[in-house]
Amino acid sequence: MSAFRFEWNERLRIRIPVLEMEWEQYEVNEQRVIISQWELIRGTIPDRVMEFEHHINRKQIELFNEESFERSCILNYEIADYASRINDLHIWYRIDQQLESRRHS
Repeated sequence: MSAFRFEWNERLRIRIPVLEMEWEQYEVNEQRVIISQWELIRGTIPDRVMEFEHHINRKQIELFNEESFERSCILNYEIADYASRINDLHIWYRIDQQLESRRHS
């Protein structure tokens, strides 16, 4: 049984690595497999960011035309949620750079 897996995260719409051990405890071949799988997933992150930006833009247009205070609050919350998802995706996107630098140390 592998000491790692990639679990689907519905909020971010990508699979997220779940490592059961510290990175240094994995054998080099396992590290390569993890990095290889992560690079494929990581490559989809810009598409998810664009998807979430599209949702934000639509909600901002809707907010601009909204007269109900209650609905405006809901739209602001939804915009903030998508912005938070984008921030989280940017963090996940940078993880590959951290793994690469560890691999070369």
